[in-house]
Amino acid sequence: MVQIREFVESDFEQVQSIYLQGIKTGNATFEKKVKSWPEWDEAMLKECRLVAERNGNLVGWAALSSVSNRAVYAGVAEVSIYISSSAKRMGVGTSLLLELIDQSEVAGLWSLQAGIFPENEASLHIHKKCGFSVLGTRDRLGKMNGIWRNVTLLERRSQVEGIEV
Repeated sequence: MVQIREFVESDFEQVQSIYLQGIKTGNATFEKKVKSWPEWDEAMLKECRLVAERNGNLVGWAALSSVSNRAVYAGVAEVSIYISSSAKRMGVGTSLLLELIDQSEVAGLWSLQAGIFPENEASLHIHKKCGFSVLGTRDRLGKMNGIWRNVTLLERRSQVEGIEV
């Protein structure tokens, strides 16, 4: 059974390990190396940081980052979600993303976005299952290992009453 809980700093080593697995797939991120604790802590919002734990081991994590420091975008965040290769197709991603959505709405965020490589079909499926809509594909957004990569842009707008949209 998987338990979703708040991220604590002592989880970071396992979070790095799961992130490295994603980097190695070549279809999870443009990044080529894991971030240090200070880099990761600075990049992610302080609220809305989650881990999925099974039998005492982390099997996934999710967090939000700000898309802009401009006040007008204060309620918009970008999703990062990574699942251990040992926990694929077990519902961990869906559970994490649904809890992340709930927490984002408690925090007053009105829009979540995700940029996903089209080849990452599992991530696209999870996001769509959790209410994200495809806005389009950003063609040749960046180069990775000398090859141009497209990124599918998805968005989920909050349906919570009282959140300014």
